[in-house]
Amino acid sequence: IWMSLIELFDVSEISSGEMRKAELPCGKTVAVYNVDGEIFATADLCTHEDVSLCDDGSLLGGVVECGWHYGTYDVKTGKALTYPCEVDLEVYPVRIIDHRVLLEV
Repeated sequence: IWMSLIELFDVSEISSGEMRKAELPCGKTVAVYNVDGEIFATADLCTHEDVSLCDDGSLLGGVVECGWHYGTYDVKTGKALTYPCEVDLEVYPVRIIDHRVLLEV
């Protein structure tokens, strides 16, 4: 299986405790999270109602909460943690090369 790396932005553009939305060339959006200096990425849309986690959610440690119905996910694993979220988020491997955030897709 061929993996490609997609460059998103400079790692300095996302501070610890922040999340940021990025669009992939295919048109899909991903949410990128900085949790205590570690970068993680998941699909941006809540699996419950297709709401943007970056636009309407909040990041609390390693957990992102959807702003519509307050379901939560683990940003490291994508695991749905609380109701009404029952389907896990897709996760993307992240690499930092020369201070750039890159996704493996």
